[in-house]
Amino acid sequence: MATISCDPRLHHPVGKANKNGVTVEEIEGLIKVYRDGRIERLPIVPNVPCAGIREDGVTAKDVIIDKFTNLWARFYVPNFPGSRIPLLVYFHGGGFCVGSAAWSCYHEFLANLASKAGCIIMSINYRLAPENRLPAAYDDGINALMWVKQQAVIGSSEQKWWLSQCNFSSLFLAGDSAGANIAYNVATRLGTNLTNESSLKPLYLKGIILIQPFFGGETRTSSEKNMIQPANSALNLSASDAYWRLSLPSGANRDHPCCNPLANKLRDLQLPSVLVCISEMDILKDRNLEFCTALASSGKRVEKVIYKGVGHAFQILNNSHFSQIKVQEMISHFRAFINQ
Repeated sequence: MATISCDPRLHHPVGKANKNGVTVEEIEGLIKVYRDGRIERLPIVPNVPCAGIREDGVTAKDVIIDKFTNLWARFYVPNFPGSRIPLLVYFHGGGFCVGSAAWSCYHEFLANLASKAGCIIMSINYRLAPENRLPAAYDDGINALMWVKQQAVIGSSEQKWWLSQCNFSSLFLAGDSAGANIAYNVATRLGTNLTNESSLKPLYLKGIILIQPFFGGETRTSSEKNMIQPANSALNLSASDAYWRLSLPSGANRDHPCCNPLANKLRDLQLPSVLVCISEMDILKDRNLEFCTALASSGKRVEKVIYKGVGHAFQILNNSHFSQIKVQEMISHFRAFINQ
């Protein structure tokens, strides 16, 4: 759930008044929810437009998927002439409540990933909570995939600029933090409700890549209780709780299946191979490790990678030399996973 480099300390006063009204929920620097229902999101991360063909040869373009729900996606198509390459459908982070496919940090990360991992990336701009609580984001993910399927079936001339390079038998779902939660839940819906072949044909879901997946539960893990976070951490426990209060269905607690994947029987799920990317200094570390263990115990194919010395959302928010080395490691793991 990539946020931004500020201290997202939760302020949850009952009836805290300011010049704009009474605030009932606030994550500093990111979002304010007022008693009258108004939502204020602070533009702390800039949105950037598509640049057409970038210096790295990646073509970036926005495409409307559903005008009614304002569902759209930003495509990144690397320059691999004459090749059919994998399609990676990506969901941004932001605790389900903030973030955009147009955020500058995602734009740069995903363009770089498309070029170096050799894949087409479709970055989904899904509806946000609390205006659209879960499972709205999951619905948008399914609708985006069905749109891709339709374009492939009809051989859309309008979308030929990326369809012509797409290997339909090599589809991947990916995301970071809340986006990883969405990718996982979209995949479980596909596996639970319909067979993979009939639901997506001619597309074939080959794998899922989850970066620091944003899961939770009523019982705290050791890393949630004890992990010491730097002042500019992208996620702490109070902010995590606030995101869940704003995004879960009304009346649900953190053991709801949208939040806690272990609330369901994993053995009954049909899932492709899963790659889980975990940060050593993330409060979600233990929960992510428990998730991997549960998948493996249920007979699922799961790989996990732990990135030492970095915290939540380092891949988009920390520009230090050390973090950039870890980003290149992550991209290498992506490339190996999608080409295996």
